[in-house]
Amino acid sequence: MRIMKNNKGWIKIVEAVISILLVTSVVLIFINQGYIGQKDISSKVYAVELSILREIELNNTLRNDTLNAELPMEWNNEFFPLELKNKIVARTPSYLNCEAKICEMNDTCIIEKDFDKDIYSQAASIVSNLEIYSPRQLKLFCWTK
Repeated sequence: MRIMKNNKGWIKIVEAVISILLVTSVVLIFINQGYIGQKDISSKVYAVELSILREIELNNTLRNDTLNAELPMEWNNEFFPLELKNKIVARTPSYLNCEAKICEMNDTCIIEKDFDKDIYSQAASIVSNLEIYSPRQLKLFCWTK
């Protein structure tokens, strides 16, 4: 007497596992679709911001302008130091919009606008010059155009 083996059960299990893997991969692709095409430019933006802030920290005229500003000093305020504003605008790359704010050191120093985009911010401490000791923070806010 000969016993016949029935392999149909194993084939159905393998087919079920393969179909589950296919469905799972399609679902994962659709979930991640919004994130796959996006570039992460945060490190590039932070490097630009730090470069601008370091240049301001090392320039005595811009340091004095920052130390002499009334606090808090918003970007759109007519008394925002013009030379400081011009330096920031001149050094901002074409793919970014940047604004700054001068605040006290222990302030949260936030931007007062609503955005639908990611905002990248960096701060620099401007503490003193030879005559003035008046700790300030210069905060730079940038976002993509």
